[in-house]
Amino acid sequence: MKTIYKKLLFLFLLLPFTVLAQSTLKGTVADLATGQPIPGVNVNVQGAPGGTSTDFDGKFQLSNLKNGDKINVSFIGYKTSTVTYNGQQSLTVSLEEDNNQLKEVVVQVGYGTVKKKDATGSVSQISAKEFNKGINVTPESLISGRIAGVNVVGGGAPGAKADIRIRGGSSLSASNEPLIVIDGLPMSNAVPNGSTSILSTIDPNDIESFTVLKDASAAAIYGSRAANGVIVITTKKGTKGGVKVNFNSQVGINTVANTVDVLSADQFRALVNEKGNAAQKALLGTANTNWQNEIFHTALTTNNNISVSGALFNKLPVRLSVGNVDNPGILRNTSFERTTTSLSLNPVLFDNHLKIDISGNLAFGKNQFQDEGPVIGSAISFDPTQSVYQTGSRYAGYFEWLEANGNVPLLPARNPVARLNQDDRRSTSTRKWGNIRLDYKLHFFEDLRVVVEGGIDKFNSNGYTRVSNQSILGYQPEVFSSGKWVNLGGDIHYTDSRQNKNLNTYFNYTKDLGKFKIDATAGYNYQLFQRVGYDSGQTKEPNPKEDVTTDPDINLQSYFGRLTLNYDSRYLLTLNYRRDGTSRFAKENRWGNFGGAAFAWNVAQEEFLKDNETLSSLKLRVGYGTTGQQDIVPQYDYLRRVTLGTINTQYLFNGVIYKAARPEGYNPDIKWEDLAEMNVGVDFGFFKDRITGTVNYFDKKSSDLLAEIAYPDGANIRNQGYSNIGSVRTKGVEFNLQSDIIKNDKLTWNLAVNATYIDQKITDLGTNVPGFQGYITGDIIAGGTGNQVLIHSAGFAPNSFFVFEQLYDANKRPIQGAYADRNGDGAITDADRYKFHKPTADYTFGLYSTLNYKKFDFTMNWRASLGNYIYDNVSSDKGYLQAGLRRDSDLSNISTDYYNTGFTTESNSNGTQRNYSDYFVKDASFIKLDNVVFGYTFDKTLLKAASLRFTVGVQNVFVLTKYDGLDPEKFNGIDNNVYPRARTFLFGVNANF
Repeated sequence: MKTIYKKLLFLFLLLPFTVLAQSTLKGTVADLATGQPIPGVNVNVQGAPGGTSTDFDGKFQLSNLKNGDKINVSFIGYKTSTVTYNGQQSLTVSLEEDNNQLKEVVVQVGYGTVKKKDATGSVSQISAKEFNKGINVTPESLISGRIAGVNVVGGGAPGAKADIRIRGGSSLSASNEPLIVIDGLPMSNAVPNGSTSILSTIDPNDIESFTVLKDASAAAIYGSRAANGVIVITTKKGTKGGVKVNFNSQVGINTVANTVDVLSADQFRALVNEKGNAAQKALLGTANTNWQNEIFHTALTTNNNISVSGALFNKLPVRLSVGNVDNPGILRNTSFERTTTSLSLNPVLFDNHLKIDISGNLAFGKNQFQDEGPVIGSAISFDPTQSVYQTGSRYAGYFEWLEANGNVPLLPARNPVARLNQDDRRSTSTRKWGNIRLDYKLHFFEDLRVVVEGGIDKFNSNGYTRVSNQSILGYQPEVFSSGKWVNLGGDIHYTDSRQNKNLNTYFNYTKDLGKFKIDATAGYNYQLFQRVGYDSGQTKEPNPKEDVTTDPDINLQSYFGRLTLNYDSRYLLTLNYRRDGTSRFAKENRWGNFGGAAFAWNVAQEEFLKDNETLSSLKLRVGYGTTGQQDIVPQYDYLRRVTLGTINTQYLFNGVIYKAARPEGYNPDIKWEDLAEMNVGVDFGFFKDRITGTVNYFDKKSSDLLAEIAYPDGANIRNQGYSNIGSVRTKGVEFNLQSDIIKNDKLTWNLAVNATYIDQKITDLGTNVPGFQGYITGDIIAGGTGNQVLIHSAGFAPNSFFVFEQLYDANKRPIQGAYADRNGDGAITDADRYKFHKPTADYTFGLYSTLNYKKFDFTMNWRASLGNYIYDNVSSDKGYLQAGLRRDSDLSNISTDYYNTGFTTESNSNGTQRNYSDYFVKDASFIKLDNVVFGYTFDKTLLKAASLRFTVGVQNVFVLTKYDGLDPEKFNGIDNNVYPRARTFLFGVNANF
């Protein structure tokens, strides 16, 4: 009996140790779809303090576990997984993306954020996962064709600025560029000489997301600079958890996709022999030179970036990134190189009451330019029967046209290869910018936050233009001076410096009252734009005289507020107000008041739709707002100003030279341009948001337009200047749809499409003069002197083409000099010119498709434009016989369009310019396949320390269009000696450690 009692006592004493037995668990957390490890995942025991997080290999370790413990594995953007511990020694957890959580993205709305599902205005966001793939040298290309209502037109030159228009812009002569805000710092659209654009200094690899505020109700809180929409760029930040290293390397082979169609050497010889006189025939050479092939070449682009992110001491999130891109252009002796360093620190202190965001960026740029228009124009028109070089030429051996006596003629084109090699234009730039944001939640009143932001952007550049003294444009024979032979030619050099300072201070109050939520913001903004100085001069002048200029400072000050009321996430109301002051206007007109209101109804949150299995989300929105515009040059047009005259207006008194003072024209009544916009929208989702989309209708009107117009005689002491005149109305519809067509463990296919329709017309130009056609505008076209083919006219789209109506023969061939007498007065005069089409498209489309099968991925990006027209200035200037056989001293090649028209002369017998024919206004609608990229991912199978992804692809794959010129996509609608866009074959590798 005692033995039994002893055994029972032993078991009784052992029982607590058996129950409380504890062990250690090792595990790995990976993404369910890709199998890649996830660093920084939170791993906690339910109900127990502490916990841990995964390292950069997705591994974790938990100690002191006992059977029955619930282990929660959670990470932002993924569904939380709960695992019961039953004594296992190792564990692998696969986390699935939480679509609902991902779709509840927090978007920037200006001085704050809001959940996307609670946004009331027209706001679009695109994140790093959705960016366009390929070699993106500048950030604009990341979103080209991706957002309805946002049109991005990039150039062909390396690092070239892209023109961005949101809903067609709003102004005639003032800026139509959107406001760009980077990490809270509003940027200036002005850049120093020698740089390309405000975004060219940013490495696209550092960008986390673009948020576009399109309608006035969303953008009104930015007031004075938001008339053309707002683009908020958020850069990547450090995260909690282990250290993560990402390395991205790409190589691109840039090739010439297309060239202008001109006569070959044999065709040109035949033309000259048939149509030329004896003197012209004698000028023909024996070579067969394709001058466009001589100036263009295949170039190699490299793009490398490495970033390190994580949390120092497990408490201080930090990210450091270094990148370099070297982008030689396909036009010889042009290039763009950028080296960037960015650092972000994001500590959270005092028990999550103080959040600090510090971002610092440093960018170095190197540019090599060319005088692109003349160089490319010369390559198109230079005589193809001449060689690049000529024996005995005093111009470094290059062939050039000369008069019989050896003098340099003024009119012929110059050897394009010589211009490339003997004209050196280079610049370097340094840009330093950053922002510090302090967000303090009051300890004694936690519903109230105080936010202070301070930012600065300093952009400096220096450069030179050096024309060889052995070139035909810079030839300078040496002269004997001071006992030696010297050359008096000089290099033109310059330095330029700009800076932008910004300060925001605002309060934010949030309160949850059950189902009712209040979010109120009020603050002050101060921004100062300065051009610190611009110097230029010649380095080799005997007595160099520096030209030093400084632009006036521009100061903007604002008071702003926003109130958001939210009832049960069903009924949402947002009110915005901003009072803006600008130094560009006189005291009486300095301040402008702008505001907006938007209401949204989350219909899907109503009881009658909550359990609907088909319609998963539905939100109706309506908004109205006003914004302003004040971005004009000169900056102080309201002031009476006096400037010193030039060398032609100097006077000599008693041996002293005095410069004459000259009064400038001014407009003391210049004031704000106003924009009022209404937006109605629907956001929807089907089948648990497998299909989501947005439809917006907008109607906006710009009034008191800031337009540069001609002044009547005697009305001012200048011929033209800025005035507030007329109005422009823009209406349109935007449609956006994205769908996970297929989504399973092995295969996913996502398709996103967008479409935009825009109808923009000038409704008033502020004059009722009979017969007034409008204000001629646009770039000067090649051919003739000072000719322009665009016009602002009431009842028509801005920048409509203003031309004669061409008449055709029975074979549909244009008849030279034959135009329609539209006013019936029996004569062809300027009164017969009419408004004919426009450069901007009626419809734009975008399609983005991603396909993933196991470890393979495929991405392609299409764009289309319908209803856009282009003026073919290459054919109008070089497509007629006289363009090639104008003189007896030189020859020029011509466009093959001559075979289509048979045009012979520049001016017609009736005195009209052939350039004004509507024959040259051509349909430039197009479909473009922008990008195709294939990828394959090795999950630590090649390298144990890293997952690798290899990519191959093509950019600017092909274009389908009726336009027979170089490229149908030209922002200003005039095709004249355009730097062509390259076709790029790319190879890349991405490594995650």
